[in-house]
Order: sequence, then C-alpha cells, then structure tokens
Amino acid sequence: MTKAEDSVRQATAQAHPNIALIKYWGKRDVALNLPVVGSLSITLDRLHSCTTVRFLPELAADRVWLNGHEDLASARRIGRFLDRLRERAGVRCGAWVESGNNFPTAAGLASSASGFAALALAGSAALGLTLDATELSLLARQGSGSAARSIFGGFVEWSHGERADGLDSVAHPIRPAQYWPLRVVVAVTSTASKAIGSSEGMQRTALTSPYQSAWVDTQEADLARARAAIEARDFEALAAVSEHSCLKMHALAMAAQPGLLYWNGATLDAMHAVRQLRAQGVPVFFTVDAGPQVKAICLPDAANAVAEAMRSLSGVLDVIECGLGEGACLIEAEAAGA
Repeated sequence: MTKAEDSVRQATAQAHPNIALIKYWGKRDVALNLPVVGSLSITLDRLHSCTTVRFLPELAADRVWLNGHEDLASARRIGRFLDRLRERAGVRCGAWVESGNNFPTAAGLASSASGFAALALAGSAALGLTLDATELSLLARQGSGSAARSIFGGFVEWSHGERADGLDSVAHPIRPAQYWPLRVVVAVTSTASKAIGSSEGMQRTALTSPYQSAWVDTQEADLARARAAIEARDFEALAAVSEHSCLKMHALAMAAQPGLLYWNGATLDAMHAVRQLRAQGVPVFFTVDAGPQVKAICLPDAANAVAEAMRSLSGVLDVIECGLGEGACLIEAEAAGA
C-alpha cells in the first residue's frame, strides 16, 4: 500500500437532479463532455441520488451497485471517472461504489446528473481531496455533462466554454433557491429506461439534423432572456423562453435520421393540460428533457391545481411535487480503519 493509500477513507454524498430550462443538447467534444451550447437549469429538492464510495486495497477491480443491484454495465464508465481521482490522489486501489436514487433511473429525470455529482463529491472526499465547487463541477461534467449543474443549488448556468481542454466549461450559480421559490410538478408517464440514451441521441442529432446550426445560433439569445427573467422574477417571460427552448430541442432531435421520439401519448396530454391551465390564468409552463416525463414549473400558489390536473390524466403513473433545492453535499466521511 502506498503512503497515499494509508489515508484512504470512505465517504457518502447526496446530490439532486436538475431540470434544464434552457436546454443542453449536443457536444463539441464527446470524450470531455463539452457542450456545443450553454444551458440554464433549476436544481430540485425532493429527488436525490445518494452515493457511497470506499477505496479498498484488496479490490482488484471496481464494483458498482445501483439501487441495490450490481451494475456491471456501469462499472467501466464509473471506473474511468474514478481513475481521474485516483491519479490525482496517487492511489491505485479499487473502489466499492453503492448508489441509489429515490426516483426512476435513466428515464428522463436527470438521474445521471445527480448520480455523477454525488460520485464526484463522495469519491474526492473518500481520497482526502479538497476540491472547491468549481473543480467539482468540472469533474462531474466529465462523468455526465449535466452533472456539472447538480453541484450547485437553485438557478444554475453551465457555460459551453471555448477552450479545447474544457477548463472553462463549468457551471456556476445564478441565484439561490430562496430567491424565487418556484415549484415543480413532475408527471411521470413511464418508469422504463429510454431506448436511446442522451449521449447517443446528441451525436445522432449533431450528425444528421438539418436544424443543428439554428439551434446553436439562437442559444445565446435564449440564455440572455432567461437570465433577465430570473433576475426580474418575471414568470411569463421565463415561461415563454423555457417552453420555446424545450420544443426547439425536441424538434432538433425529431429531425435527426432516424428521428428521436422521446415522448409518449401521456407526455403530449400533459403538455396540452399545462397550456390549458395557463389559458385559464394558472401560472405554469412545461419542460421535457430527453425522456417522456413532463415537468410543470409553476408559482407556489398554483402547485395544488397543477398536481391535480396531472393526476387526472390517463397514462400519468405518478405525480411528484418538488421545490428548488440545494447543491451536492457530503453526508459523512470516515477514515480507513476507523
């Protein structure tokens, strides 16, 4: 065992998924998860990933457990991610990783964002590395792009950056959750993993969609509109630009070859229900990531009415109500042999 390995600890961290209001779709560098456009999100409070990392000298290979089951398919990806930390800490031993989500995994609810944010924090703490939030955001991004945003709470922007090495492609907080305590009502329309993952979908879109250049060219204007709306707490302005960004992203993906269809019938019904509510004066708008779940964002006084409307829809399996949450946090860290 090396001297560095003598100080190996185990740690547990928790992080929350984030929902992009101005969407991230497309990579300028696949290996480094560098986005082709910037994005802006809100971090949720009720949903979370909890991850424990133990570095054990007797382990010849990393072992990964997700939601109580060993996940051989993810072990290699997570191992590559942890290699960055091992190299930095001067440690060679394998890791035992246990992670669990209290919401559907790989189903369009940003489980990879919260998962890799929690992994970045737990893994670095387990090795005794002290990383600030910006360093953690950069690290988490290399596991899953949107994980860069889940390091922070409230309203968060992720810069696409210009550097080839990605050192300027990190997230930063815009406003804390308390600044504008919006509510999010999630209409779960499927618990199945999506057939085409986001990374594969992004690559297909970039290579084949005729709308790719328009998507890139209009993103900065959307980000500026969203920032201004958040600063002014202008709900109507935020609703307009967020729904626009959502529909642009899905139009971009649908126009790929073959087209990417992440929605199901209940997704469309929920989107129509949100627009009907808004026509009746209810302050609410929708957004949908690469999956079939609809997130209805509303002012606090409207949350009950929105949740009731979602529950009344055939095909909606569950309704989850959330507020805006905090960033990733360390739950516990323990010295080896303690």
